[in-house]
Amino acid sequence: MHSAVLLIEFGSIILGLGLLGRFAARFRLSPIPLYLLAGLAFGEGGLLPLGASEEFVSIGAEIGVILLLLMLGLEYTAGDLVTNLKAHYPSGLVDGALNALPGAAAALLLGWGPVAAVVLAGVTWISSSGVIAKVLGDLGRVGNRETPVILSVLVLEDLAMAVYLPIVTALVAGAGLLAGSLTLAIALGAAGLVLFVAVRYGRLISRFVSSDDPEKLLLVVLGLTILVAGVAQQLQVSAAVGAFLVGIALSGEVAEGAHTLLSPLRDLFAAVFFVFFGLHTDPASIPPVLLPALALALVTAATKIATGYWAARRAGISPRGRWRTGGALVARGEFSIVIAGLAVSAGIEPSLGPLATAYVLILVILGPLTARYTEPLATRLTARRESPTKTESGSRVAEASVGRDGA
Repeated sequence: MHSAVLLIEFGSIILGLGLLGRFAARFRLSPIPLYLLAGLAFGEGGLLPLGASEEFVSIGAEIGVILLLLMLGLEYTAGDLVTNLKAHYPSGLVDGALNALPGAAAALLLGWGPVAAVVLAGVTWISSSGVIAKVLGDLGRVGNRETPVILSVLVLEDLAMAVYLPIVTALVAGAGLLAGSLTLAIALGAAGLVLFVAVRYGRLISRFVSSDDPEKLLLVVLGLTILVAGVAQQLQVSAAVGAFLVGIALSGEVAEGAHTLLSPLRDLFAAVFFVFFGLHTDPASIPPVLLPALALALVTAATKIATGYWAARRAGISPRGRWRTGGALVARGEFSIVIAGLAVSAGIEPSLGPLATAYVLILVILGPLTARYTEPLATRLTARRESPTKTESGSRVAEASVGRDGA
């Protein structure tokens, strides 16, 4: 009887997510806010609380995080990462300063303490690679000159996560200074070792994993990823970081084949993850934090636009391209929820989960709008400011001309 209820509940969730995804695609929206709302509806205090399938959904959510980070790692080679670090690290530093500090300041102003401040800093810092990539494709901007700048900022954020996640994991677990430092040292050592091995022996690793049979390739890559993620979590490093490093180590045809095979699984379990996060958020807890979430969303939308503008200007992009860069970076999504989920699971601050949910809901809806309208709006405002100046200078020229004629 228990297994029958589990199958009915889980099947209903998957079917509901599929319908929500189709609805979002029809209106060219990101499905993430709909998945979060579905989780709120099925959680405690929602319309139809789950019972038997919650534990199963929890396991699916962990796999979802692992696959999200694996697929992200597959997008980049170790050489690309090193090149991006050398060329664009100033943009990454500006990005972190402008967007992490508002989150940390908000947590301290709300009286949540230093650990919550570190967590909320990450929530406001990291843009959503998935949402941004989809928006760029929908707007036909993949080939634009500013797109490599956008991707560079996202890559640097992803690299920073390899350092940031172990720190957060240690902090939310209540580890002391010595244990936290050891965890960070292990994480940095593992990341450095994987990058070194990927640069030197990436072809050998890919050849070992490679297979002409899609079934065998899928099983080997998925099994290796989950194994490494489990070992990383056992070492208190973070399963997500372990999965990200596996993705970086694979390259060439293996990475392309694994990406194609794993994309449907990633989409399935990532959707389950967003539902799971919503399950642990009481809808009644969102209204009290809605105003702080809205204020934080507006502030960090502005700081992301400023980040993109500065990074694009540094790369020699035209003013219109700078505004497009800034507007495209506004969306937050999967990784903000991943970071907040660590704190929610550890019970750091009861209001952190609801605030993060409201914050992501606002910006995942606002992000595609800023990507589309920031540049034309900024261009129009700039033209209005310049036109009175041009009119005034033209009047002065006319007056001077009249004066000369009169003389």
